[in-house]
Amino acid sequence: MESPVTTPARRAARPRFALAPDDLLRDRTYRRLWSSILISSFGGQVSMLALPLTAAVLLHATPTQMGVLTAMEVLPFALLSLPSGVWLDRVRKLPVYVAGESAQALALASVPAAWWLGWLALPWLYVIAFVIGAVNTVAGSAAQIVLTQIVPRARLVEAHARNALASSAAEVAGPGAAGALIKLAGAPLAMLVDAVLLAVSTLILRGIRVTEAPPHAVTHFWQALRDGLHFVARHRLLVTMALLVGGWHMCNYAAQVVQILFATRTLGLSERAVGLCYVGLGAGTVAASAVGDRISRRLGPAPTMVLGHVVCGAGWLLGAAAPASAWGIAMFAAMLMLFGVGAVLIFINFLALRQAVTPTPLLGRMTSTMRWLIMVPAVPGALLGGWLGEHAGLRAAMAFAGGAVLLLALLAWRQPLIRTLRALPQIDSDLGDSVHDNKAAPAPARRR
Repeated sequence: MESPVTTPARRAARPRFALAPDDLLRDRTYRRLWSSILISSFGGQVSMLALPLTAAVLLHATPTQMGVLTAMEVLPFALLSLPSGVWLDRVRKLPVYVAGESAQALALASVPAAWWLGWLALPWLYVIAFVIGAVNTVAGSAAQIVLTQIVPRARLVEAHARNALASSAAEVAGPGAAGALIKLAGAPLAMLVDAVLLAVSTLILRGIRVTEAPPHAVTHFWQALRDGLHFVARHRLLVTMALLVGGWHMCNYAAQVVQILFATRTLGLSERAVGLCYVGLGAGTVAASAVGDRISRRLGPAPTMVLGHVVCGAGWLLGAAAPASAWGIAMFAAMLMLFGVGAVLIFINFLALRQAVTPTPLLGRMTSTMRWLIMVPAVPGALLGGWLGEHAGLRAAMAFAGGAVLLLALLAWRQPLIRTLRALPQIDSDLGDSVHDNKAAPAPARRR
């Protein structure tokens, strides 16, 4: 028999932690996808710190070399995004997603192997960064389309917020553990943890069953590529968002290139201390993921994207002003927290908006075209950040990022299309194939 003292407390706690009847996590297929994202995100926290720390601390990379390393991870978006979109519209997406996770696990496992054999050098890391970028380009686009096969379009903001919450949970617990692991075992060896977690994520994904519509009429490759580009180019909202988020990516990579160098060389932080600071990033993403859907419903998806730009810009300016002291370390952690908040507010709405307006037969080409448009500016952004860090100081790169993204937010707010967009729009059949909106679908696809 339950104790009369504990029973009321237990009964009171049940409703607080129970899932709502219509919660997405009650769907078995979505729950597996969410679990895979959670596990791979934990591993990603290790690589996020271990790869640049290997270059900065173990291989003594300069700011310019750090810029090249970051640019190599972005370059595949420029080279592969557009053709991969045409290909994705002709194949099943889930197997591509699974294969990408497996390939990234093998690439990361090669780093400690090269280190143990004495072969590890910056060119090796450049190759690994390129492979990771290629996987993120192709398999990442496939993963975004898989979500639309599981979740009704009307709930895409909610689904992206849930996914961001999974990543956020990893970003809270992951960086501190990753920093300690890197300090204990070394940055190259720590990447094995990410490889193992990616393998587990792959096993979970292989258990997902989704029903994919058969490919539509197969046109010539170049004609299909032009159709995708034409759809995006004629859609004013997609073009506007591409400019807005592309500019954000340029600023993000300019700041990202110098962050680890600033932490280790200006603030004098150890690998473990860097990891603890990155817990601030996780705290920001958790907070934004928990309330992002509500903020979007209140302000509208497009205004919330602009708010995300403002928060990120304020964070980078705060980081640029951080002194080499305890206060500076706190400001660096606060910068990462603000970045986490802003990035979540941007992307849960950006992803939902672009998927909401695109007919199903064009999802692959739209996704790859939009990813190409927003990631191409990241390459010059990374190189510019490295150049500024080496010639004008590490703070200059972060100050440039903060000032530029605030100016971008101001320009965006002056656009009525962004300022007045307060709800997810419908598919415009005049801009794509005549495909019905599945927003009224009764439930996500389930396992067969």
